[in-house]
Amino acid sequence: MKQTVQTVWLRWLTAISAVVLLNACSTQPTHQAEQDLKKTKVGIMLSDVGLGDQSFSDAGFNGLAKARDEKRIIFDYRELQDTKTYEAGLEQLVQEDSQLVIGLGFAMKESMEKVAKKHPDRQFLLVDEKSELPNVASMTFKEEEGSYLAGVVAGLATHTGNIGFLGGVDNALIHKFEAGFRQGIKAVNPEANLTTAYAGDFGKADLGREFADEMIDKHDVDTIYAAAGFTGVGALQEAEKRKIHGIGVDTDQFFVAEKAVVTSMVKNVDVALNTAVKAFVDNQGHFKTKDMVFGIQEGGVGLAQIRAIQLSPGQMAAIEEQKQKLIKGSISVKTN
Repeated sequence: MKQTVQTVWLRWLTAISAVVLLNACSTQPTHQAEQDLKKTKVGIMLSDVGLGDQSFSDAGFNGLAKARDEKRIIFDYRELQDTKTYEAGLEQLVQEDSQLVIGLGFAMKESMEKVAKKHPDRQFLLVDEKSELPNVASMTFKEEEGSYLAGVVAGLATHTGNIGFLGGVDNALIHKFEAGFRQGIKAVNPEANLTTAYAGDFGKADLGREFADEMIDKHDVDTIYAAAGFTGVGALQEAEKRKIHGIGVDTDQFFVAEKAVVTSMVKNVDVALNTAVKAFVDNQGHFKTKDMVFGIQEGGVGLAQIRAIQLSPGQMAAIEEQKQKLIKGSISVKTN
């Protein structure tokens, strides 16, 4: 009889434990879902190359990932290779109830404006371009300031006096990179020559290698600044192969070609997006400033660590001097 009572108690305890465990398992997802419903939902349409470009798209994605990890938002993304058009991707994000839809890149301005007009109650953010629509905010950067500092480094690092600039596409935005770079070179090395080329594509590493070879063989360049996305990655890798210097763009691209990349013009898209999204959340789903501009003063652009070469203390001081002049506004960098 005693054994029977123990058996009954054991059965009861087992049943109760199972119920408690089942309840814990069933309520946890519900609790998480409730928490997610309280968070702001953000959608981002990535630039043409998409994730893995080791540059612009990766930086934008990382900015939202940080905001998510800080438990401020939940987010989803779309890539052109899947949606086929920017408009389709942006529309999908709207239909999935994104409270903020981000377009990463100047190329999707037209598509974003079409979608924004259809959904005037939804908020949009366009990166690298501006729109007059009331529900489309913008985020632009002073790429010319960061490129100016990259030019200062190139002007100090060159031995042949011949420097190259490779742009992804020939448009006003990339002209800002070239213009700043040229002025930075001339500030410290007035006799240096700059050879420029535009690949016409941001996504072809082999094309970047071809342009790098041509600059080296025909113009004796010993430093190449590649503002060309994944095409630029190819140029940097070829610079390493040909034993010359390279300067990366958007993110610290040292890992792309460690023996060649002296520095990178860092465009802190991740930092800027994270800052903007937090402001959007804190302001109950609106931006206080419609057109946000991030320059060197705002931490939007700058230089990655100097590597691959050894600059003298005097040269490092010259770079810092130029940086401080930009911060104080005593240097005005032209954009064309």
